[in-house]
Amino acid sequence: MGSLIDRIIPAGLAQDPDSRLAARIEQCRAQGRPALIGYLPAGYPSVEESIEAAVALGLGGADVIEVGLPYSDPVMDGEVIQAATTQALAQGVSTDDAFRVVRAITERTDAVAVLMTYWNLVMQHGVDRFAADLAAAGGSGIVTPDLIPDEAQEWFEASSAHGLDRIFLVAPSSTRERMEMTARASSGFVYAVSVMGVTGARDSVSDAAQDVVRRARAAGAQNVCVGLGVSRREHVEEIGAYADGAIVGTALVKALRDGGPEAVGRLAAELAGRS
Repeated sequence: MGSLIDRIIPAGLAQDPDSRLAARIEQCRAQGRPALIGYLPAGYPSVEESIEAAVALGLGGADVIEVGLPYSDPVMDGEVIQAATTQALAQGVSTDDAFRVVRAITERTDAVAVLMTYWNLVMQHGVDRFAADLAAAGGSGIVTPDLIPDEAQEWFEASSAHGLDRIFLVAPSSTRERMEMTARASSGFVYAVSVMGVTGARDSVSDAAQDVVRRARAAGAQNVCVGLGVSRREHVEEIGAYADGAIVGTALVKALRDGGPEAVGRLAAELAGRS
């Protein structure tokens, strides 16, 4: 019968040798620094402003930009991001709008663009169609906080067919078997959640983060990036000592809320050590 992991993960599933995401993380590693990954929701405070903010984030120094697709029941998002996505939804933001943001990033910056989306939205769009449309927009993959490898067979097929990376999550509570399964299923990087809970800027990064990264690497993950609680340059530097990338979300959404796209660009430069 084989192990549970062997039964769930297709034998031919492999890292994409042409992955722009993996190549960018490797480039950052060669430069002796962690990749800076920034999150912004599509459609907030408007579609056009979200495009300009994402471009400012890329020009400011983000290596990878995670474009959030607003969803009505965002179980992983904290108060700041929930407020932003709720506003975007009220204004009628669509999946196609998110693809517009991705296209602008790839056309106007050298940052690698990925989408963060809850799985129901992918199914509503059609899994293969979603993958094809994202690839056509220049996107490199998706972060799926509520999709586990056990239920990802259709995504394995679509992502492989369209050359997209699969970014699954691990957490302090993940078992060894779950870590191994996620490492096998993921490509580009594994998203290590540093705390149990929702997103939000914190004064310090959880001590659990380093242990999660260590365990993910031991389970076979090639690239591991840390998110939840990252908000300052010193957090990025701290994480860079043991992980391949630092993911910043709430702090960037606050900057956009309070100061517009220009503030996002300034914070990106600060987080990247450019200012």
